[in-house]
Amino acid sequence: MKKIVALFSGEGTNLANLIEKIHRKHAIITCAITNNPDAAGIAKARAAGIPVEVCDHKEYETREAYDAALVEMIREYDPDLVVLCGFMRILTSVFTSNIRSINLHPSLLPAFKGSRAIERSFESDEKTCGVSVHWVTDELDGGEIILQKSFTKNSSDTLEEFSAKIRQIEHEILPLSVLKILHD
Repeated sequence: MKKIVALFSGEGTNLANLIEKIHRKHAIITCAITNNPDAAGIAKARAAGIPVEVCDHKEYETREAYDAALVEMIREYDPDLVVLCGFMRILTSVFTSNIRSINLHPSLLPAFKGSRAIERSFESDEKTCGVSVHWVTDELDGGEIILQKSFTKNSSDTLEEFSAKIRQIEHEILPLSVLKILHD
């Protein structure tokens, strides 16, 4: 069975979704790695019996030093694919040139790259919004698109309602993207 390493930073909702839809069915999540020692996703991974590693970016002087440690940690698990699911780090070429990985981003790229994408998309005049899964490259949120799904923004939605639509699409297209890559 194919092996995945998942990277996350916070609640771990997308990690939990991958565990539910992919883990032990289509691939094995051999490790979940976080940069945040207080991430709620740690408990979700451990509850599924998935090893968790914490690689705290605050313990490194540079992004490159952090990325080198992260690459070394990932290589120990020899994954077929690394999935960034809510991993809130800008990665350098130290990572991107060594690790085959995809990222989940809560906008229709190339719109709203970087942080606060949901809020910026919500506040924008865009009528069509959505979610992208893309290959990770040196360019922030600039890699080739694997899958996107959109919806028409409802002007009466609150930010919470809009965010819920984004999350629902994330939970749909991230597993589909992983399956597409692992079985192509």
